[in-house]
Amino acid sequence: MSDQSGVLYVVATPIGNLDDMTPRAVQILKQVDLIAAEDTRHSGHLLRHFGINTPTYAVHEHNERDQFERLISRLQGGESLALISDAGTPLISDPGFHLVREARKAGVQVTPVPGVSALICALSAAGLPTDRFLFAGFPPRTASRRREWLQVLRGERATLVFYEASHRICASLQDMSEVFGAGREVVVARELSKMFETFLSGDLASVMQQISDDSNQQKGEFVVMLAGAAESDAEIEMAEAERVLRLLLAELPVKQAAALAAKITGQKKNGLYKLALSWQ
Repeated sequence: MSDQSGVLYVVATPIGNLDDMTPRAVQILKQVDLIAAEDTRHSGHLLRHFGINTPTYAVHEHNERDQFERLISRLQGGESLALISDAGTPLISDPGFHLVREARKAGVQVTPVPGVSALICALSAAGLPTDRFLFAGFPPRTASRRREWLQVLRGERATLVFYEASHRICASLQDMSEVFGAGREVVVARELSKMFETFLSGDLASVMQQISDDSNQQKGEFVVMLAGAAESDAEIEMAEAERVLRLLLAELPVKQAAALAAKITGQKKNGLYKLALSWQ
């Protein structure tokens, strides 16, 4: 084994336009001993485009836990590895968390090679507040779980950012409209850096209608950005009441949880009881 461990590079790659690849990323990918890729077939096009002949190894959400020990052993042996995802920055709703975490635990140097991220790309052009935002990733796939999940975020005052797939974009926007209110401001970015890049903005009702009426706007990859909740004492207090109610529901029947939450927060018991029932 080498006296000095190698380096694990976390390398961002383009989300569409190959011209967004940085010279440093190309250099790193050429010089490392191995590239850990989410999908070696998908990444093959990128690597060939830049004349990168480094061997690749598949590390994805289904095998990551099983493979990180082998990769860390190679790093500890003095080899350097690059981690890439199918597009954008690894670990941002992409695999890599377990490998990076275990590498750091093992004392391996982990170095980011920054570049494109759909999250930051979308926010930079959305015109929504960016001094504080919450990236929530992909919403749950089923309607009932998605609405319950969104309820927790209803009182959040930071800009909310989600990723969504084309076959769920309409259903997700509908659920957001029901949970956050049809008047909540939203910006939907689609196909960022690609030929058919679009930004649609307005309230949830109008943007949802635009996408629903145009099948072309239902294709591709989406970043959905919602304005945070209005800064009002009533909303803040209600958000806190909901938080308390959810905690109590984990231990108590609905009726008891609603009564205790009302006593703690000062909200009306009947309203909390009805809210708890809607979560069932």
